Amino acid sequence: MKKLISTPHAPAAIGPYSQANLANGILYISGQIPMNSETGKLEEGIEKATHQVMKNLEAILTEAGMTFKNVVKATIFLKNMDDFAAMNEIYASYLDAESFPARETVQVSCLPKNVDIEISMIAHQF
Repeated sequence: MKKLISTPHAPAAIGPYSQANLANGILYISGQIPMNSETGKLEEGIEKATHQVMKNLEAILTEAGMTFKNVVKATIFLKNMDDFAAMNEIYASYLDAESFPARETVQVSCLPKNVDIEISMIAHQF
């Protein structure tokens, strides 16, 4: 059985998809961009953008009764791989070193709304 997860504390879906789906104890979170759900504005600069993306992901995890410790997989899309070090430091600050998820980071030519970063995650209920 699938349950849609939605919170006003993360940006609403801008297409035919949901913020997240919970199925058989596994949470599939759609890619989050650095949109502030309170202001509707995009955060610019890789540091602010990464913090906003992680806050959006955290809000969805919280709505599903989970934390970053439940995350088993992350996929990171960067518009410029030169932003990797700054992004990586901020990304790691939200996670527990004892439970880092598996991950890949790829550079892409363009992202929705021409943002610099997008992150999707998969989490598992313990």
